[in-house]
Amino acid sequence: MATEIKKIAVLTSGGDSPGMNAGIRSVVRTCAYLKIECVGVYRGYQGMIEGDFKPLDARSVNNIINKGGTILKSARCEDFRTKEGRKKAYDQLKKEGIDAFVVIGGNGSFAGALAFNEEYNFPVMGMPGTIDNDILGSTYTIGFDTAINTVVEVIDKIRDTASSHNRLFFVEVMGRDVGHIALNAGVGAGAEEILIPEQNLGLERLLESLKRSKKSGKSSSIVIVAEGDKIGKNVFELKEYVEEHLPIYDVRVSVLGHMQRGGNPTCFDRVLASRMGVKAVESLLEGKSNYMVGIRDNNLILTPISEAIKAHTEIDEELVRVSDIMTT
Repeated sequence: MATEIKKIAVLTSGGDSPGMNAGIRSVVRTCAYLKIECVGVYRGYQGMIEGDFKPLDARSVNNIINKGGTILKSARCEDFRTKEGRKKAYDQLKKEGIDAFVVIGGNGSFAGALAFNEEYNFPVMGMPGTIDNDILGSTYTIGFDTAINTVVEVIDKIRDTASSHNRLFFVEVMGRDVGHIALNAGVGAGAEEILIPEQNLGLERLLESLKRSKKSGKSSSIVIVAEGDKIGKNVFELKEYVEEHLPIYDVRVSVLGHMQRGGNPTCFDRVLASRMGVKAVESLLEGKSNYMVGIRDNNLILTPISEAIKAHTEIDEELVRVSDIMTT
């Protein structure tokens, strides 16, 4: 154990994701187990700048593993993008006697931690918390599994009404610039077509696919659209285009929005966050810094934060092929 680290802070930053509370709980209880003080930072980097800290012990994180959102709150902080803002945060951490911090978040959160570490050589460790599953260095991010299960559950219900009225539904899901949610949930929900940013299906091919579905006897269809898909400016334009060129379809749009970030985390996300929290704290105490904890082949790994934020994870080409076969 590195004796210089006696107090560790934990914060959640950026967009919330189901399982963040499980991650907070894991960091706090690992610190308690190893006789290290733990401090919660409220409202992400904004709270760090303002000194919004609260001591946390094992009992203070009772009954949160099953809850969505984050008890520490989250916020996007423009001030932390500046050297002046990071200096204020550093002064607050030193004033509180904090020796290292664990940040649960996505690319933006990690970029902030990297800049902070480079300026102050302050020990930091990241845990990937985002429903988008778009961070290099981890097969899965905290919250992704819950999000795709939420989407599948909703699509199952939409299919009930779609089949009752012989309708075509465009269902837009989150994911920013990547199609992991759309692809996985689309396959899991049996969507007739899946539109993702990584593949430019094209409007004509979409029309041909819908025509084939109609000819094959399908009376209703579900098309999953990732919010970053480039086939149209937005999902409502897709609706208008299809209505214009295929008037046989009664088209509806459902934008799932932020419900995908909510809800009780799945068992997978709770276990993943718990494992990552232990690894994050233990790695800091071993003298490691500036890494993100990830999972690959069910083994926890460390990836330099500088590498993790370089690019998005690539789409699973095998699953794309499975999707093509399933939509035949």
